[in-house]
Amino acid sequence: MSIRWTYAFIDRPAASFARAHAFWTAVTDTRLSEFRGEQGEFVTLLPGGGADACVKVQGVDSGAGGAHLDFAVDDVPDFVKSALRLGAGIAAEHEGWAVLRSPAGQLFCAVPWHGESVRPPMVHGSRLDQVCVDVPPSLYDAEVAFWSALPADWTSVPGSRTEFHVLKPPTGLPLRILLQRLDEERPTSAHLDLACADVDATRARHEELGAAVVARGAHWTVLRDPAGGTYCLTGRDPETGGLAG
Repeated sequence: MSIRWTYAFIDRPAASFARAHAFWTAVTDTRLSEFRGEQGEFVTLLPGGGADACVKVQGVDSGAGGAHLDFAVDDVPDFVKSALRLGAGIAAEHEGWAVLRSPAGQLFCAVPWHGESVRPPMVHGSRLDQVCVDVPPSLYDAEVAFWSALPADWTSVPGSRTEFHVLKPPTGLPLRILLQRLDEERPTSAHLDLACADVDATRARHEELGAAVVARGAHWTVLRDPAGGTYCLTGRDPETGGLAG
């Protein structure tokens, strides 16, 4: 089953929803769509220049939030059947779309494709281009096998470190998947990664917009947005997603 487009969903507590979408529209240089949902809990971040959206924000009623992926496909029921055969479970079914759960418990959605095809541009030398799924050690191998098989035409390769595995989409799709093996047994979660031509310059801009530094690594910086969610700035090429140099 071919995935025609991908969306990164930024999930934040409902009380912080306004802070979340205000911050992320500034970070991605986008504008807000009309709000959707029974309580206005969904909004899409719309890029300019004829590009198609690939980021949405949701206010969630419980929990700290995180991130998840929406896969836009031609045939939602067929995609759901394929995912179930590979070990996914159904979390919720709606008219025309479905929420599924990976073997390690990561939520993702199957939604109809509406012709999206134009990737948004870089913004100030960075691009939100990756959803990282953080997986406990006991479930990591099964999770790598699942995600490697689900999008049949994506490239599945080991990452730059032994705890990483990368799912690279066909050219033109806006988002990669990174699987990260955690050092401890805790529930699976997900966060967003941005590829940055200059991590320090991007960090400074995000701090001006209200983010706070949580931790720094050799090639990445962990930040917390004004809505309380963490995400990473990574020293990858914003055009290719690969390691710079």
